[in-house]
Amino acid sequence: MIQNDFKQDYVIRYSEIDFDKSLKLFSLLNFLQDTASDNAEKLGFGYSYITPKNLMWVLLKYRIEFSEYPVDIKNLIINTEPRGYNRLFAYRDFEISVDNKLIGRAFTMWSLVDFTNMTIANVEKALNGNPYMKKFEAKEDDLSFEKIPQIERVDFEKEFEVRYNDIDVNRHANNGNYIVWAFEPLSFEFKTSHKPKTIDMFFKKEAKFGEKLISKVQLTDEKTTVHVIQHAETGEDLCLLQCKWS
Repeated sequence: MIQNDFKQDYVIRYSEIDFDKSLKLFSLLNFLQDTASDNAEKLGFGYSYITPKNLMWVLLKYRIEFSEYPVDIKNLIINTEPRGYNRLFAYRDFEISVDNKLIGRAFTMWSLVDFTNMTIANVEKALNGNPYMKKFEAKEDDLSFEKIPQIERVDFEKEFEVRYNDIDVNRHANNGNYIVWAFEPLSFEFKTSHKPKTIDMFFKKEAKFGEKLISKVQLTDEKTTVHVIQHAETGEDLCLLQCKWS
């Protein structure tokens, strides 16, 4: 469980829910990212600290688990804490609560990337001994990243183009867009009769303005989907995702 008290209380707006009053996953990922950004700023290793050093935080992996998906809610509380670094990567925990009830958790892995040569930077050296970013130590209740299998067949697919509105401060597509691209090929009937239970995401390469992407989906069983987002021209995998549904 998270030990600190850094919490953000989000009032859920009309634009952040779908037709059955479920919180949009795009909105949730933006909440997680904003909370992480605010916490990093407060602790001294956020955007204003790393940008003058030609560095950027890049999200690599997500593991999200829901005991109850947020539906018909007025407020959502996100709590987060940095878990430290291990070799070239840093880790962060999140807790998702509604009315003081824990309904979800997330575990994430990040890297610091040098803008100049687009190489991974050493977290410990880059943060210059920041007391809030220590060596990663595992806990018994840690979430684990699940290996995402390769797609063996394509059951659904759809093509997208990266829009200007998709781009964030790092000049590539914001991570929240990938969840939209990944789930869009699924049928309306499937998405309205299922809710995400667990989500694993692996961001492999950035997507830039104007690039064309293909989102492919395999339904591996009635309640499991595997997704890959590829560059339409090169065929490179940009993001892998697996979702288990309730």
